[in-house]
Amino acid sequence: MGEYRATLDSDIVGAKAASGEKANDEKTQERSRDREMSAGAGQGAEKIRPDILTIREAQSFLAEYFSATRLIEAPSVSERVGKRVYLKLEAELPTGSFKVRGALWALATRLKRGRVEEVIASSTGNHGAAVAFAGKLLGVRARIFLPVGCNPVKRGRIASLGAEIVESGGADLAAAFALAAEYAKRPGVYFLNDATDLDLPAGPGTIGCEILEQLPDAGTIVVPMGDTALIRGIAAAVKQIAPRVRIIGVQAEQAPAYFRSWQEDRVVGTATCDTIADGLATRTPDEANVRDIRNLVDDVLLVSEEQMLRAIEILLVEEHVLAEPAGAASTAALLNASSDFGDKVVLVVSGANISREVLRRAVGAG
Repeated sequence: MGEYRATLDSDIVGAKAASGEKANDEKTQERSRDREMSAGAGQGAEKIRPDILTIREAQSFLAEYFSATRLIEAPSVSERVGKRVYLKLEAELPTGSFKVRGALWALATRLKRGRVEEVIASSTGNHGAAVAFAGKLLGVRARIFLPVGCNPVKRGRIASLGAEIVESGGADLAAAFALAAEYAKRPGVYFLNDATDLDLPAGPGTIGCEILEQLPDAGTIVVPMGDTALIRGIAAAVKQIAPRVRIIGVQAEQAPAYFRSWQEDRVVGTATCDTIADGLATRTPDEANVRDIRNLVDDVLLVSEEQMLRAIEILLVEEHVLAEPAGAASTAALLNASSDFGDKVVLVVSGANISREVLRRAVGAG
């Protein structure tokens, strides 16, 4: 019996060693492929940023704090459009939206370069909550500049995380941004601007990696577009790993600045961005972001307020998934699309921080 036990133990140790060697070999091969993809990405007219190596680094880092979000089939939506549809549930993350990926990665990366006394952000809500979460987790004081009368659910999340809240006198993000930019001149302050921070997009880029790991034969990924960090990150990852996959962006009809900029290949601002989808409420595009989405995004569509409300209701009642207007924008785009999205469509449900007022409107939208 002793000889049998020793032999068995030896076999287990050998099997574990072989398994470990296989896993290490697979990791080595993956890193090698990533290096090749990263090098290949720089051979075109425009280098893809962030590169796949940085996105993989962000993926490993974020895995220490939360698991990959689920990708689930959406049978009701699939039946409606006659193709296989999947939902990427970013609301499962802390703070209820994808934003925590970028905020946590960007702040951690900045801290590697030196001390930060205070991290600040201007936000309509979700980014602010993500920065507050990241600051609390990494031990950095947070201050969030919000437009007056912002989504009370999102404001509540920020307050619950202990961040200092400063409300601007304006109804949209422009005034909050101006206040934050002025405050950022103080020593030791890091202004984590999700529209322009160079480190941040690698965080949401990890969504692209997760989708392709969960559904390797995905054909199209539909992504809500506000400040574009989400779609720039996802598209950068996907186009370096599986360039055949189509990336489609979605904006609100009442906040179409990046849609127009993408169409015209230049910065086109709008006078207002008055939409129920506060996560899509951007009216002043960044020139570098316009260039990136022109290079990476295959198409951009617009959805109406009514279409987003209807999509919220369908997701909630038929798929049992709660989404805020921006989070439901990808579903709205597919349900109302005149163009063919192909088969195996992934809809990014970017967040679920919906106000009671909008939810009440949505439940009766049908």
